Amino acid sequence: MEERLAVFLAEISAQFKEILKIHSLIEKKAEELKRVPNNEDLIISLAYRLHNLYCAYEDMFKIIARFFENQIEDFSKYHSTLLKRMQLDIEGIRPRLLSEESFKILDELRGFRHVFRHAYSYELEHERVLKLADKASILKKLFQKDFETFKEKIKEEMK
Repeated sequence: MEERLAVFLAEISAQFKEILKIHSLIEKKAEELKRVPNNEDLIISLAYRLHNLYCAYEDMFKIIARFFENQIEDFSKYHSTLLKRMQLDIEGIRPRLLSEESFKILDELRGFRHVFRHAYSYELEHERVLKLADKASILKKLFQKDFETFKEKIKEEMK
């Protein structure tokens, strides 16, 4: 089990580094957009990064669900179920990953990602995209704490 746990911790830590890279890109794009509001290319670029951010978080959630065999059978609600599951403390299996605050922001990012992917004629508003980028910045701080707490509890429980 120790080897399997070491691989798991390495995988989620590598994914966390990817998440942090995307957060940095979002912060840079948001600053550019604040200087040049209503620039359509910047708005689309920032929206794309926000989309990618949620995808990167979801990739981590998949790694966690797969490791703990938290299978999701209802594929019609896969994305929302996976996110909700990360907020659960599953006794005897694994601790929760997400705090209530992180969950709320991630759920908003999940909804935005859906709109970004499927609303082809939808015009992005720079204020809404910037507001979500600001929330992503808050999420970065919240999730860092959530992630460290999760890893410590996993290490304790798996000893």
